[in-house]
Amino acid sequence: MGNAGSFNNITDQEIIYNLHQTGFGRRKGEEQLFAAYSYFIREGMKKYALSEDDAFDAYSDSILSAIQKISDGTFEGRSSVKTYIYQIFHNKCVDLLRKKTTHKSSVHQTTSISEMFFQISDSAKSVIQKLIEKNDWDLLKQRLNELGENCKQLLVFSASGNTDKEIAAIFGYKTSDVVKTSRLRCLEKLRQLYKL
Repeated sequence: MGNAGSFNNITDQEIIYNLHQTGFGRRKGEEQLFAAYSYFIREGMKKYALSEDDAFDAYSDSILSAIQKISDGTFEGRSSVKTYIYQIFHNKCVDLLRKKTTHKSSVHQTTSISEMFFQISDSAKSVIQKLIEKNDWDLLKQRLNELGENCKQLLVFSASGNTDKEIAAIFGYKTSDVVKTSRLRCLEKLRQLYKL
């Protein structure tokens, strides 16, 4: 691995084209984009001294952001897709480091359930458990229904204790990494619905 070219000679243009498609074509573009630069995760661990989970989350968030910008036409192509994603990834890694530093100094402050909810990056299970504990079950069901069937099923299966690998097999995703990225996207949508 080293660049997008080493991933089956995929070009920026092909990835961008696929991300503008719907259904299978779009999913293929998402998978191509995720796989092409996944070596950034190792770089995040080395350069920013992040844990593998934190580096993975920063990378997944970067890919989700890039997918959004490419899909809605905000990405103007002034730089390569690789450079664009790396800049987003760098910013997310720096943000993570800042949060960790800030978190250490604010560890004794009390937070509301909504603040805790918005800080959670990946664990659908803990999000759902916290909401249940706060008697928000009806609101959660309503928000899950607003997400659409795919996201709803993905989050429910995850919260039920299924691993990413099991979910990949159930839903026909190529890898557990794709499941994790999809789950992050669904969680972000859920988070946005809670802001309304």
